[in-house]
Amino acid sequence: LVSLILVRYLYYPTARRKDYLFTYLLISATVFLLCFLLENVKLQLGFALGMFAIFGIIRYRTNPIPIKEMTYLFMVIGLAVINALSNKKVSYSELLFTNLIILFVVFGLERLWLLKHESSKIIIYEKIELIKPEKYKELMADLEERTGLNIRRIEVGRVNFLEDTAKLKIYYFENENINAADQEDSEYRYSNDDDDD
Repeated sequence: LVSLILVRYLYYPTARRKDYLFTYLLISATVFLLCFLLENVKLQLGFALGMFAIFGIIRYRTNPIPIKEMTYLFMVIGLAVINALSNKKVSYSELLFTNLIILFVVFGLERLWLLKHESSKIIIYEKIELIKPEKYKELMADLEERTGLNIRRIEVGRVNFLEDTAKLKIYYFENENINAADQEDSEYRYSNDDDDD
């Protein structure tokens, strides 16, 4: 229940990532049931640490997970282990207090403190004359006009002088008008053909 509140009502409204929503809920349920069913085996602390180690290894064997999503994964696993392995020495009020503290901290950081989430996009850009440091403001104005995003900063990556393109990474703060497809790093090719439309 706590993981459902954490993931569905605190994480999902800001991130809008259904793939992670699905993953977090299933991992939470699986870890909780696994720990709960194996509670009789007196390996509680070692078992809990082993679960974190397993997911740490999985993290390095799969596609990179963004830091924020990795933090939520850690919280979901932690809550499942805490709730499943609590014994008679821990009262229900202490367990409830622990769960509520975690939820309130996340709620405070996500909603009340209004931490803006900085997102990024990789763009293949054809106007390489604008990538010079002295033309930074022109580059930013051009990209803001073409993408419709309020860009905070730009990093210039690989430059291909044969094709007159440069790989740029733009950083912007997410807002409610951006759809879910825009929240993943994606590549776009902006060409002069777009200006003709």
